Amino acid sequence: MWVTLAFVSAFLLGCYEVSKKHALDGNAVLPVLFLNTLLSSLIFVPFIVLSRATDWLDGSLAYVPVVSLQTHGQVFLKSVIVLGSWISGYFSVKHLPLTLTGPIKASQPVITLLGALVIFAERLNPYQWIGAGLAVLSLFLLSTSGKKEGIRFAHNKWIVYAVLSMILGALSGLYDKRLMQSLDVMTVQVWFNIYQLLIMAAILRWLWYPHRRRTTPFEWKWSIVCISLFLAVADWIYFYALNKPDSMISIVSMIRRSNVLVTFMAGAVFFHEKNLKNKAFDLLLVLSGMIFLYLGTK
Repeated sequence: MWVTLAFVSAFLLGCYEVSKKHALDGNAVLPVLFLNTLLSSLIFVPFIVLSRATDWLDGSLAYVPVVSLQTHGQVFLKSVIVLGSWISGYFSVKHLPLTLTGPIKASQPVITLLGALVIFAERLNPYQWIGAGLAVLSLFLLSTSGKKEGIRFAHNKWIVYAVLSMILGALSGLYDKRLMQSLDVMTVQVWFNIYQLLIMAAILRWLWYPHRRRTTPFEWKWSIVCISLFLAVADWIYFYALNKPDSMISIVSMIRRSNVLVTFMAGAVFFHEKNLKNKAFDLLLVLSGMIFLYLGTK
Protein backbone atom coordinates (compact mmCIF):
# COMPACT_ATOMS: atom_id res chain seq x y z
CA MET A 1 0.00 0.00 0.00
CA TRP A 2 2.69 2.50 0.96
CA VAL A 3 4.58 1.81 -2.28
CA THR A 4 1.50 2.64 -4.38
CA LEU A 5 1.00 5.83 -2.38
CA ALA A 6 4.63 6.78 -3.02
CA PHE A 7 4.17 6.40 -6.80
CA VAL A 8 1.00 8.54 -6.75
CA SER A 9 2.86 11.17 -4.74
CA ALA A 10 5.72 11.05 -7.29
CA PHE A 11 3.38 11.77 -10.21
CA LEU A 12 1.78 14.72 -8.41
CA LEU A 13 5.22 15.96 -7.44
CA GLY A 14 6.18 15.95 -11.12
CA CYS A 15 3.11 18.06 -11.92
CA TYR A 16 4.18 20.40 -9.11
CA GLU A 17 7.67 20.80 -10.61
CA VAL A 18 6.23 21.59 -14.06
CA SER A 19 3.86 24.18 -12.59
CA LYS A 20 6.78 25.68 -10.67
CA LYS A 21 8.91 25.98 -13.81
CA HIS A 22 6.09 27.76 -15.65
CA ALA A 23 5.36 30.10 -12.73
CA LEU A 24 9.04 31.06 -12.33
CA ASP A 25 9.75 31.67 -16.01
CA GLY A 26 10.76 35.36 -16.12
CA ASN A 27 9.24 35.90 -12.69
CA ALA A 28 10.40 36.96 -9.21
CA VAL A 29 11.21 33.90 -7.09
CA LEU A 30 10.39 34.98 -3.54
CA PRO A 31 6.84 36.30 -4.22
CA VAL A 32 6.00 33.09 -6.07
CA LEU A 33 7.23 31.01 -3.13
CA PHE A 34 5.35 33.23 -0.67
CA LEU A 35 2.10 32.80 -2.58
CA ASN A 36 2.75 29.06 -2.74
CA THR A 37 3.01 28.88 1.07
CA LEU A 38 0.00 31.20 1.48
CA LEU A 39 -2.28 29.14 -0.76
CA SER A 40 -1.07 25.87 0.78
CA SER A 41 -1.84 27.21 4.27
CA LEU A 42 -5.29 28.39 3.22
CA ILE A 43 -6.08 24.86 2.06
CA PHE A 44 -5.54 23.52 5.59
CA VAL A 45 -6.90 26.35 7.76
CA PRO A 46 -10.51 25.06 7.48
CA PHE A 47 -9.38 21.71 8.91
CA ILE A 48 -8.00 23.50 12.00
CA VAL A 49 -11.23 25.47 12.48
CA LEU A 50 -13.48 22.44 12.01
CA SER A 51 -11.34 20.33 14.35
CA ARG A 52 -11.55 22.95 17.09
CA ALA A 53 -15.12 24.22 16.67
CA THR A 54 -17.02 21.06 15.66
CA ASP A 55 -16.91 17.30 15.99
CA TRP A 56 -17.34 16.74 12.22
CA LEU A 57 -13.76 15.56 11.71
CA ASP A 58 -13.36 13.57 14.91
CA GLY A 59 -11.84 10.16 14.21
CA SER A 60 -11.17 10.97 10.54
CA LEU A 61 -7.86 11.34 8.68
CA ALA A 62 -8.56 15.08 8.33
CA TYR A 63 -8.73 15.77 12.08
CA VAL A 64 -6.08 18.17 13.43
CA PRO A 65 -5.35 17.34 17.10
CA VAL A 66 -4.14 19.72 19.79
CA VAL A 67 -0.42 19.13 20.33
CA SER A 68 2.25 20.27 22.76
CA LEU A 69 4.62 23.21 22.38
CA GLN A 70 7.47 20.72 21.93
CA THR A 71 5.67 19.15 18.97
CA HIS A 72 5.19 22.59 17.42
CA GLY A 73 8.93 23.13 17.80
CA GLN A 74 9.66 19.88 15.98
CA VAL A 75 7.38 20.83 13.09
CA PHE A 76 8.84 24.36 13.00
CA LEU A 77 12.31 22.86 12.53
CA LYS A 78 11.01 20.86 9.57
CA SER A 79 9.59 24.08 8.09
CA VAL A 80 12.99 25.76 8.30
CA ILE A 81 14.75 22.83 6.61
CA VAL A 82 12.20 22.51 3.81
CA LEU A 83 12.03 26.23 3.19
CA GLY A 84 15.82 26.32 2.80
CA SER A 85 15.52 23.53 0.25
CA TRP A 86 12.69 25.30 -1.56
CA ILE A 87 14.33 28.71 -1.79
CA SER A 88 17.54 27.30 -3.26
CA GLY A 89 15.53 24.91 -5.45
CA TYR A 90 13.25 27.65 -6.82
CA PHE A 91 16.23 29.76 -7.88
CA SER A 92 17.88 26.80 -9.61
CA VAL A 93 14.65 25.84 -11.44
CA LYS A 94 14.27 29.41 -12.70
CA HIS A 95 17.80 29.58 -14.16
CA LEU A 96 18.48 25.99 -15.30
CA PRO A 97 16.75 23.57 -17.73
CA LEU A 98 14.04 21.42 -16.15
CA THR A 99 15.64 18.33 -17.71
CA LEU A 100 18.78 19.13 -15.69
CA THR A 101 17.42 20.27 -12.33
CA GLY A 102 15.07 17.27 -12.23
CA PRO A 103 17.87 14.69 -12.37
CA ILE A 104 19.97 16.61 -9.83
CA LYS A 105 17.03 16.60 -7.44
CA ALA A 106 16.48 12.94 -8.26
CA SER A 107 19.87 12.12 -6.73
CA GLN A 108 18.45 13.08 -3.34
CA PRO A 109 17.45 9.49 -2.43
CA VAL A 110 21.10 8.43 -2.55
CA ILE A 111 21.83 10.65 0.45
CA THR A 112 18.54 9.64 2.04
CA LEU A 113 19.46 5.98 1.54
CA LEU A 114 22.80 6.40 3.31
CA GLY A 115 21.10 8.21 6.16
CA ALA A 116 18.38 5.57 6.46
CA LEU A 117 20.96 2.79 6.62
CA VAL A 118 22.84 4.57 9.40
CA ILE A 119 20.03 6.18 11.42
CA PHE A 120 17.09 3.79 11.03
CA ALA A 121 19.07 0.58 10.36
CA GLU A 122 17.01 -0.06 7.24
CA ARG A 123 18.20 -2.98 5.12
CA LEU A 124 17.61 -3.41 1.40
CA ASN A 125 17.06 -6.74 -0.35
CA PRO A 126 18.87 -7.59 -3.64
CA TYR A 127 16.10 -6.17 -5.87
CA GLN A 128 16.16 -2.90 -3.97
CA TRP A 129 19.96 -2.67 -4.19
CA ILE A 130 19.77 -3.22 -7.97
CA GLY A 131 17.11 -0.51 -8.23
CA ALA A 132 19.16 1.93 -6.17
CA GLY A 133 22.28 1.15 -8.21
CA LEU A 134 20.51 1.78 -11.53
CA ALA A 135 19.12 5.05 -10.22
CA VAL A 136 22.55 6.24 -9.09
CA LEU A 137 24.11 5.29 -12.46
CA SER A 138 21.42 7.09 -14.41
CA LEU A 139 21.82 10.23 -12.34
CA PHE A 140 25.58 10.25 -12.89
CA LEU A 141 25.06 9.99 -16.66
CA LEU A 142 22.44 12.72 -16.59
CA SER A 143 24.77 15.03 -14.71
CA THR A 144 27.24 14.89 -17.61
CA SER A 145 24.58 16.14 -20.02
CA GLY A 146 24.84 19.63 -18.61
CA LYS A 147 28.29 20.07 -20.12
CA LYS A 148 26.80 19.65 -23.60
CA GLU A 149 24.52 22.62 -22.88
CA GLY A 150 27.40 24.83 -21.77
CA ILE A 151 26.67 24.43 -18.06
CA ARG A 152 29.81 23.68 -16.08
CA PHE A 153 28.88 22.28 -12.70
CA ALA A 154 31.97 23.60 -10.92
CA HIS A 155 31.48 27.19 -12.08
CA ASN A 156 27.72 27.70 -12.03
CA LYS A 157 26.14 29.07 -8.86
CA TRP A 158 22.69 27.79 -9.85
CA ILE A 159 24.07 24.26 -9.85
CA VAL A 160 25.27 24.92 -6.29
CA TYR A 161 21.74 26.04 -5.42
CA ALA A 162 20.33 22.84 -6.95
CA VAL A 163 22.76 20.66 -4.98
CA LEU A 164 22.03 22.55 -1.75
CA SER A 165 18.31 22.04 -2.35
CA MET A 166 18.92 18.32 -2.86
CA ILE A 167 20.96 17.95 0.36
CA LEU A 168 18.42 19.84 2.47
CA GLY A 169 15.64 17.79 0.86
CA ALA A 170 17.39 14.56 1.87
CA LEU A 171 17.78 15.86 5.43
CA SER A 172 14.08 16.70 5.47
CA GLY A 173 13.18 13.20 4.29
CA LEU A 174 15.12 11.59 7.12
CA TYR A 175 13.55 13.97 9.61
CA ASP A 176 10.10 13.16 8.20
CA LYS A 177 10.55 9.49 8.97
CA ARG A 178 11.46 10.34 12.56
CA LEU A 179 8.48 12.68 12.94
CA MET A 180 6.01 10.19 11.51
CA GLN A 181 7.05 7.60 14.10
CA SER A 182 5.33 9.66 16.78
CA LEU A 183 3.11 12.27 15.08
CA ASP A 184 0.01 12.02 12.89
CA VAL A 185 -0.12 13.19 9.29
CA MET A 186 -2.33 16.26 9.74
CA THR A 187 -0.28 17.68 12.62
CA VAL A 188 2.83 17.74 10.46
CA GLN A 189 1.11 18.75 7.21
CA VAL A 190 -0.98 21.60 8.60
CA TRP A 191 1.47 23.31 10.94
CA PHE A 192 4.41 22.75 8.60
CA ASN A 193 2.62 24.87 5.97
CA ILE A 194 1.56 27.58 8.40
CA TYR A 195 5.04 28.01 9.85
CA GLN A 196 6.48 28.21 6.35
CA LEU A 197 4.02 30.99 5.57
CA LEU A 198 5.11 32.99 8.61
CA ILE A 199 8.78 32.61 7.74
CA MET A 200 8.21 33.51 4.09
CA ALA A 201 6.17 36.58 5.09
CA ALA A 202 9.18 37.85 7.07
CA ILE A 203 11.58 37.09 4.21
CA LEU A 204 9.33 38.83 1.68
CA ARG A 205 8.93 41.90 3.89
CA TRP A 206 12.55 42.39 4.88
CA LEU A 207 14.58 40.87 2.02
CA TRP A 208 12.53 41.20 -1.18
CA TYR A 209 10.14 44.16 -0.81
CA PRO A 210 12.75 46.88 -0.11
CA HIS A 211 14.75 45.81 -3.20
CA ARG A 212 11.90 44.76 -5.50
CA ARG A 213 12.50 47.53 -8.06
CA ARG A 214 16.07 46.34 -8.64
CA THR A 215 15.18 42.68 -9.22
CA THR A 216 12.98 40.68 -11.59
CA PRO A 217 9.40 42.05 -11.37
CA PHE A 218 6.59 39.84 -10.11
CA GLU A 219 3.86 38.67 -12.52
CA TRP A 220 0.74 36.76 -11.48
CA LYS A 221 0.28 33.39 -13.18
CA TRP A 222 -2.41 30.79 -12.58
CA SER A 223 0.27 28.11 -12.45
CA ILE A 224 1.10 29.51 -8.99
CA VAL A 225 -2.21 28.06 -7.79
CA CYS A 226 -1.35 24.71 -9.39
CA ILE A 227 1.93 24.65 -7.44
CA SER A 228 0.09 24.74 -4.14
CA LEU A 229 -2.63 22.27 -5.09
CA PHE A 230 -0.29 19.63 -6.51
CA LEU A 231 2.17 19.99 -3.63
CA ALA A 232 -0.48 19.85 -0.89
CA VAL A 233 -1.96 16.59 -2.20
CA ALA A 234 1.45 15.06 -3.02
CA ASP A 235 2.77 15.80 0.48
CA TRP A 236 -0.37 14.52 2.23
CA ILE A 237 -0.10 11.21 0.38
CA TYR A 238 3.65 11.12 1.13
CA PHE A 239 3.16 11.63 4.87
CA TYR A 240 0.38 9.06 4.89
CA ALA A 241 2.73 6.54 3.22
CA LEU A 242 5.42 7.19 5.84
CA ASN A 243 2.83 6.74 8.55
CA LYS A 244 2.51 3.06 7.60
CA PRO A 245 4.47 0.91 10.11
CA ASP A 246 6.35 -1.07 7.46
CA SER A 247 7.25 1.89 5.23
CA MET A 248 10.91 2.53 4.40
CA ILE A 249 12.03 6.14 3.92
CA SER A 250 14.89 5.03 1.63
CA ILE A 251 12.40 3.43 -0.80
CA VAL A 252 9.70 6.09 -0.52
CA SER A 253 12.26 8.81 -1.18
CA MET A 254 13.66 6.96 -4.20
CA ILE A 255 10.20 6.40 -5.70
CA ARG A 256 9.23 10.04 -5.15
CA ARG A 257 12.17 11.08 -7.30
CA SER A 258 10.71 9.17 -10.24
CA ASN A 259 8.83 12.43 -10.76
CA VAL A 260 11.81 13.23 -13.00
CA LEU A 261 9.98 11.28 -15.72
CA VAL A 262 7.14 13.79 -15.62
CA THR A 263 9.48 16.77 -15.65
CA PHE A 264 11.48 15.31 -18.52
CA MET A 265 8.42 14.94 -20.73
CA ALA A 266 7.27 18.45 -19.84
CA GLY A 267 10.74 19.86 -20.57
CA ALA A 268 10.64 18.27 -24.01
CA VAL A 269 7.04 19.09 -24.93
CA PHE A 270 6.33 22.43 -23.23
CA PHE A 271 9.73 24.04 -22.73
CA HIS A 272 11.54 22.67 -25.83
CA GLU A 273 14.75 21.88 -23.96
CA LYS A 274 17.85 20.46 -25.66
CA ASN A 275 19.99 17.32 -25.62
CA LEU A 276 16.97 15.08 -25.07
CA LYS A 277 18.26 11.96 -26.84
CA ASN A 278 21.02 11.24 -24.30
CA LYS A 279 18.79 12.17 -21.39
CA ALA A 280 16.03 9.86 -22.63
CA PHE A 281 18.37 6.85 -22.40
CA ASP A 282 19.42 7.84 -18.90
CA LEU A 283 15.79 8.19 -17.85
CA LEU A 284 15.15 4.62 -18.95
CA LEU A 285 17.64 3.63 -16.28
CA VAL A 286 15.69 5.69 -13.75
CA LEU A 287 12.49 3.88 -14.72
CA SER A 288 14.25 0.50 -14.52
CA GLY A 289 15.48 1.40 -11.05
CA MET A 290 11.94 2.25 -9.92
CA ILE A 291 10.67 -1.12 -11.22
CA PHE A 292 13.30 -3.03 -9.25
CA LEU A 293 12.48 -1.03 -6.13
CA TYR A 294 8.84 -1.94 -6.54
CA LEU A 295 9.66 -5.64 -7.08
CA GLY A 296 11.76 -5.54 -3.92
CA THR A 297 8.69 -4.74 -1.83
CA LYS A 298 6.71 -7.77 -3.04
